[in-house]
Amino acid sequence: MTFSIVGRAEGGDEVGVAVASKFLAAGALVPAVEVGTGALATQAYSNLSYRHDGLELLRGGRSADEVIALLTSADEGRELRQLGVVGRTGEGATFTGTECMSWAGGRAGEGYAVQGNILASETVVAEMERAWLARSARPLAWRLLEALEAGDAAGGDRRGRQSAGLVVAIRGAGYGGSNIAVDLRVDDHPAPVGELRRLLGLHDFYFAKPDPASLLTLEGELLDEVSGRLASLGFRPEGAGTKGVEEALASWASMENLEMRYTGGPSVDPLVVDFLKQRSAGPERR
Repeated sequence: MTFSIVGRAEGGDEVGVAVASKFLAAGALVPAVEVGTGALATQAYSNLSYRHDGLELLRGGRSADEVIALLTSADEGRELRQLGVVGRTGEGATFTGTECMSWAGGRAGEGYAVQGNILASETVVAEMERAWLARSARPLAWRLLEALEAGDAAGGDRRGRQSAGLVVAIRGAGYGGSNIAVDLRVDDHPAPVGELRRLLGLHDFYFAKPDPASLLTLEGELLDEVSGRLASLGFRPEGAGTKGVEEALASWASMENLEMRYTGGPSVDPLVVDFLKQRSAGPERR
């Protein structure tokens, strides 16, 4: 019912899972991730205990192959299951029970495992693996998503599309310093993988830190333009000069949930300026 990829970035601390399915809210059921431990995907009549127990086994130093062997050997329903696992080091591993509906299978290698069932063909997992291997320089979240997109483009779940999910664990990289860097779900949508791409773009916009090399200085014409646009939105700078504009911009940015990109000061992310222009252009541009 599902196709997924479990992957690890070089270094071992960054792990994640991307999944899509003709099933409601697959992202709520399939993935499990933990920084410094590993990740797994349980699908095809998912055994949800695999998530907790699998991470515990990885935490104890078991390899991906060992985790699969231990989990499935104790499960009377194993022939209905599908499972992908990666640990902090070594090769990933994938398991497909003999009673999974065709086409069903998977591929695994150093730091990844791809698997799917009720697929259009074996090409789905082959294309996911190809995309994963070809995008080693990409940030992990985007690398996983692009592998998922390759599987979707190859036919994906042969019953159709409904949901998708993406979860990535990176130490301290999440909101407020948490280890969950990305946790996005599309629970019911006619084009869930495409919608997941849109959400990941929004996630990067709201939560990524600005590139220091791209920052603009609030001065001259830019200062005047920002001041005028803020005033049109009801955030008129108090007093004259740069300080008043900085304070008004920080206040507006906070209201727009842009505090990861601007909290004050003379340097401003051009993405914040662009967003301010869109907001001040009127409802038709929002």
